[in-house]
Amino acid sequence: MSTAEESRQARVIDELRVFIKKVLSEPTIAVKSMEIARRYRNEPDADERIAREISANTTIRIPETWSEADRMFLEIIREVLDDEEALY
Repeated sequence: MSTAEESRQARVIDELRVFIKKVLSEPTIAVKSMEIARRYRNEPDADERIAREISANTTIRIPETWSEADRMFLEIIREVLDDEEALY
């Protein structure tokens, strides 16, 4: 693995660690994030809308230019919504 790749992975891991700490210290983040995602999931540009709303309504900040960790977070939200839908 190249040094650049290792550096990128370390950056993603650090960002995810900070995120996980926020979620564990403020449990309403997960609930609010999922409520927002359910509201916008079928809208055009759903990920952008979800990211803006989460940033506006929680302590999670998703910038306009998404990092790999931001993309991963939004992807995981979609997976959770898909899992919910599959249950019904």
